[in-house]
Amino acid sequence: MFLGVPTREEKQKVVEDLIEKFKSSKVAVMANYRGLDVAAMTSLRRRLREAGSELKVAKNTLARIAAREAGLEGLDVYLEGPTAIAFGLTDPVAPAKILSEFMRDYKQLEIKGGIVEGKMIEPKEVRRLADLPAREVLLGRVLGGIQAPLYGLVSVLQGNLRNLVYALEAIRKQKAGEAAG
Repeated sequence: MFLGVPTREEKQKVVEDLIEKFKSSKVAVMANYRGLDVAAMTSLRRRLREAGSELKVAKNTLARIAAREAGLEGLDVYLEGPTAIAFGLTDPVAPAKILSEFMRDYKQLEIKGGIVEGKMIEPKEVRRLADLPAREVLLGRVLGGIQAPLYGLVSVLQGNLRNLVYALEAIRKQKAGEAAG
């Protein structure tokens, strides 16, 4: 947080921080936050933090420099006017989902675009990303898909084992009947 005019060193620290965020994040979503009050921004920051994401507001010129240093080209079109960048550090869907939900309550918030694993995406693609199920749901579906064939295999093996036990039991009874007879 700067008080007055930021020094060259402070600007360099902001750029370094943004470079690190651009490189380490799975997703970054740029949004126009004009018209949001401090309480709304605080609420948005808290919701993003709870989901393992982070919201940064920086001068567009510093964000452009950081994006270029991080190897991201074409980001300049999204860095016009007041821009907040939501970085998804763990879940690539969370920032898009939270910003989309937040837009329902705060109509002033507008998604400008995003970056997913180094590729620029349009606002409509960010909204599609927001419509994806949560990471836990997707992992559950994958696990269910893996488990289903395993359960089938176990059932088949149990059936064969059961038949073997029945056959052995029949042989035992037959031998017991021959020994008694």
